[in-house]
Amino acid sequence: MSKTLTRADLIDALGRDIGLPRNECSDLLESMLEHIAVALEKGELVKLARFGNFTVREKRPRMGRNPKTGIAAAISARRVVSFKPSQLLRVRVERGF
Repeated sequence: MSKTLTRADLIDALGRDIGLPRNECSDLLESMLEHIAVALEKGELVKLARFGNFTVREKRPRMGRNPKTGIAAAISARRVVSFKPSQLLRVRVERGF
């Protein structure tokens, strides 16, 4: 089973790579994630070169079905975040670098 990458792992990696104290790395990561979240809330496209694009999609209301009981249920309209990886990321994941 593979390990889960957490915020703490990212903060530690930033500290090693950049050489900043852990609290500054934490502030940097939180700031970046907040900027991404705010842009997505506004419906903006978030492009991260060599990584991928985050977009917000509008889903229409529809009828669904509870897979356990088979009872039909209405699914309301909603907005969802979609991620499309860059070609470079796809190749890296495929090869397992």
